[in-house]
Amino acid sequence: MSTKLPLLISFSDYQQQAKVLAMVCGIPYETIQLHHFPDGESQLILPVDLPETVIVCRSLNDPNSKLIELMLTAQSLRQNGVERIILVAPYLCYMRQDKAFHPGEVVSQTIIGRFLAGLFDAVITVDTHLHRISELREAIPIENAVNINATQPMANFIETRFNNPLLLGPDGESEQWVKEIATHFGFDYAVAQKQRLGDHKVLVTLPERAYSGRDIIIVDDVASTGKTLLEAAKQLMPYQPASVSILVSHALFMDDAIEQLNAAGIQHIYSCDSIPHPTNTVSLANLLANALQDVLRH
Repeated sequence: MSTKLPLLISFSDYQQQAKVLAMVCGIPYETIQLHHFPDGESQLILPVDLPETVIVCRSLNDPNSKLIELMLTAQSLRQNGVERIILVAPYLCYMRQDKAFHPGEVVSQTIIGRFLAGLFDAVITVDTHLHRISELREAIPIENAVNINATQPMANFIETRFNNPLLLGPDGESEQWVKEIATHFGFDYAVAQKQRLGDHKVLVTLPERAYSGRDIIIVDDVASTGKTLLEAAKQLMPYQPASVSILVSHALFMDDAIEQLNAAGIQHIYSCDSIPHPTNTVSLANLLANALQDVLRH
């Protein structure tokens, strides 16, 4: 243990964002060296000059191999004398399944939550969709389980890009979140209703509003298949809005989601940089730095 400043480490898949976060926090950064053997096993090489506190920064999309590599990282840090390990995971996986809807279904939220709680002293994430719990610590049972929201940087982005925006939440669950984004600058907003007919099919019903001639931004926390966003866009087009754009916290956009959205007339697709993606336009570095510095002080 040779240096007193905390060290922030990450993997190459999140290196760009992690470096910026370290710079904003004024702490050193190093990249974990990662090699995959032909059988799929991971070999990691960690920094050797370790302080008392290490921050591991990695977004947990494509989670299965990443969770194993997080376990190897955290356990190795402990074995090498690190006293405090903090996980910054802007996108947090396995929070969806919080209940067994059918006999035999595994409730992954609590299992992965306890797994992370056993590895890390604190976990910081962004806009994790918690359906039936109000606080992240109910899923990750540690005191410093911090779920921050990206409404402020998203509102700032909208304010700089659009003159007279109308925000649209694509379903009822988004209402509180969309309202908070709108509140920052007094944006107009509306919330649609969604009926899910399957993993890849939804029905979206728009509320009565004057959509014609408006710059409409459909905002959501996670875009995976993009079907909800696509259906909302299709419902908007007959009103002849001035433009329709999308802004999401977490850009998964599986398969041909982007192509379908573009084909439906979406002018612009924006996202926060929680998951590296070509649509990244909103940096979370300052938001994460504030949360991280608050955890480090306690």
